[in-house]
Formats: sequence, structure tokens, C-alpha cells
Amino acid sequence: MNWDDTGFLLSKNKYNENSLIVEVFTKNHGKTSGIIFGGLSKKIKNYLQIGNQLYVNYNSKFENRIGYFRIEILQANSPIYFDEPKKLSCIASAMNLIKLLTAESQSNIKVYDLITEFYFILSDNEWLKKYIFWELKLLSILGYNLDLGEMAIKEIVNNKTLYFVKSSTEKKVVPNFLIDKNDIVNDLNTLLNGLRLVGDFMDKSILKPNNMNFPLSRDQFINLLK
Repeated sequence: MNWDDTGFLLSKNKYNENSLIVEVFTKNHGKTSGIIFGGLSKKIKNYLQIGNQLYVNYNSKFENRIGYFRIEILQANSPIYFDEPKKLSCIASAMNLIKLLTAESQSNIKVYDLITEFYFILSDNEWLKKYIFWELKLLSILGYNLDLGEMAIKEIVNNKTLYFVKSSTEKKVVPNFLIDKNDIVNDLNTLLNGLRLVGDFMDKSILKPNNMNFPLSRDQFINLLK
């Protein structure tokens, strides 16, 4: 098997003294794992930042064995944010979600395009608010739609509009901006509550039913925002 494609680097792990096993989400072949021989060499390793866009050539002699990549850099996305640790952590969290929630070797152009969209969001003044909606869109594309507009109950408390979602065991506040999407949010705690609400949905509805652990990179991202 031999093909060429473009993709975003999702993960990398040391394979031997000088090589890496990486996962790349490609435009036409979906998430694919492969070995990069010499991936720890000075010539290549600087390209291999999580989130960077790569041109990849993939070779595999057998369909049931891991193949190997030859790579070229197309867009160095992550280094732009080396001096912005919150956004750099957001990149790590977003790429890890794609790695965790997508299936191997299943093409999904909507996910690929969503990764491209992600980098436009990072340059926006309201990047954190828009990132929360980005996560919701990712979940929807993958078949896990959280329709808060349909689920939330509206209540007026002390002349303020509040939204809640209820289950048999708990009642949770839904930040207003997740319902009234044009709301301008200046309060970090409100945005953090939005992130936690989406994370709670992922954990209870997607991860735990599939025996997956909640991603450490997302917790690290939230802790860095505090």
C-alpha cells in the first residue's frame, strides 16, 4: 500500500533510539498510524510538533502491519503559539480529542476541515468561546450531538434568565452563551463552566461507555486557564 496525502499530526511516541510512531489525521485516509524513521533527528524533529500540517507519503507492505511515513512540513501551526501557553495547550487538547474519538483509517473530510477551521478560531479575540462550540461541532460530526437548545429548561431567577439541564440525579446550570450564541462573554468562569459541561457530556456519554479515560490534556488545558 502506498499513498500520498496531507494531514495534521495528532500524536508522537518514541519507537527506538532515532524513530517515532506517529498518528496523523489525513484528508483522504482519516487517522493513520505509522513509523517515521529518523524522526528524532535534528533535521526532522522540529517539524513534528503536535498540530502541524504535513505532507505525508505512506508505505506499508502488509495491510495488517504498521507502515511508515515520509514527511514534509506544509504549515508549522504550533510554533506560532510557543509564547502563548494557553493556546498551545488548547492545540494539544484538540488534537488529542481527534485522536481519541476517531476511528483508524476512516476518512472524514468534515473532521479534516474542522481542524483547519480550528486554527482560524485561535486567532480570534473570542477564541475560547468559539473553541467550546468547535468541540460541540466535532462531537456532532462524530454522531454525539449535544443539543442544549432542545434540552435546556429556561427559568427566570431574580429577573435574570438562567438555563438548566436536569437528570434523575442532578440539575446543572447551562451558561447562557451556549443557548444564546450571540452573547458576548467577558467572564472566564462562565467559559470554564461551558468547557466543563461539554467535558462532562463527553465523559458520561462517550468515554465511560466505551471504557476510555478522560483525556489528561483537556484537564491540563482547563487548569492552565484558571
